Amino acid sequence: MDHTMRELLSNIGGMDYLVSEFIRVTQYPIPSATFGRLIPENRSNAATTNNHPVHTQLLGSNAELMAESAYQASKAGATHIDVNFGCPAKRVNGHGGGSVLLQTPNTLHNIMKSIRLALPSDISLSAKIRLGYEDEELLFENVAAIESAGTSKLTVHGRTKKDGYKPPARWEKIGDIQSRTKMEVVANGDITDIQSLKKCQAITGCNHFMIGRGALNNPFVFQDLRLALEEKDTENHTERLVELFKTYTARLKQDYDEVATLGRLKQWCGHLRIEYDFIRENLQLLRHSKSTQEILNTMEDITKK
Repeated sequence: MDHTMRELLSNIGGMDYLVSEFIRVTQYPIPSATFGRLIPENRSNAATTNNHPVHTQLLGSNAELMAESAYQASKAGATHIDVNFGCPAKRVNGHGGGSVLLQTPNTLHNIMKSIRLALPSDISLSAKIRLGYEDEELLFENVAAIESAGTSKLTVHGRTKKDGYKPPARWEKIGDIQSRTKMEVVANGDITDIQSLKKCQAITGCNHFMIGRGALNNPFVFQDLRLALEEKDTENHTERLVELFKTYTARLKQDYDEVATLGRLKQWCGHLRIEYDFIRENLQLLRHSKSTQEILNTMEDITKK
């Protein structure tokens, strides 16, 4: 979810805001120039060209370095700092970041408190968590630790780190959090269409929802949900997706070389196969493309079958 994908999704629309890819904070504070380079929206009032706000997300375990990095992000133009305590990746957890911190509520509190004290009062602060690491034993202790640090918003993915992405997300646990906190709770996990959105809302009692991987699987998902909520018909996106693929290829080439562009397109096809049968049925053909022109030609060909 780099700035090029955020731009693509923002052009389609339907969301209230977007969150950046996490910026890892390890051995030293991240300078403001880096936040301007990695999240270029920060140079434009922290918003896309279509005026969707972009929140800057940090990941790390050292409270002092996280606080200084958050301050540097605000100097770069960030208007909202989000902290990732949900990433389940082994490499991230192995270096003391992401969901591994859900085992130590005091660490969560210290990180969020340090960031809150370092930021100007007009910069919003939020966090994202899972239900726990191995289990859910510390869930409400973690929520309380984050809230008492001065955090205003909490996004909750309805699985533990151990669960990975195995279905189903346990929305009822998010509902338990919603009933116990004054923070704004954002429900996350397994929201892919209007039916799942309404079911999640009914179970959690939440009014705010996050879609992550689902937006890569179907870049029109936010727009589709808005139309469905207004009881309007959604359209078949096959032809539009092909045009979007062309547009995105051209956009990627503005910032990346041929090899990186092709790699990102193949990676995106891996997501698109979840929602689009014609992508899934021809995934290997797409992945064997040796150039961006070849993958574009293949995309056009498979839609005509």
